Amino acid sequence: MPSKHDSRDCLADIVFNAERVAGYVVGMNQSTFARNGMFRDAAERCVERICEVVFRLGSDAERLMPGQPWGDIRGMGNWLRHAYDRITLETIWLTIERVPALALAARRALATLEPDDGPA
Repeated sequence: MPSKHDSRDCLADIVFNAERVAGYVVGMNQSTFARNGMFRDAAERCVERICEVVFRLGSDAERLMPGQPWGDIRGMGNWLRHAYDRITLETIWLTIERVPALALAARRALATLEPDDGPA
């Protein structure tokens, strides 16, 4: 089922939030990230937004950005919303490490859409 949300806006939201995550963790490793609750909270919130955008894209996500781990991405959103207290730091860090690849896929997809492309 196609998304009722504007694909360009959704892809731009992925890129925007991925850039924010990258800015929050620049120069950090998992250990320094673990010691900074403010940056962890900020990065987790951006990851949650990315997951929500992927949910909003629906089947358009697979069409626009093939080959991504869509089940994992949507599942992470559910964990962040409903089971945040059971997510390990390692899981969050591994997710953050995967965000740049998703952002690259979103940038590529944006480049293929016409400026007036709305919901696909």
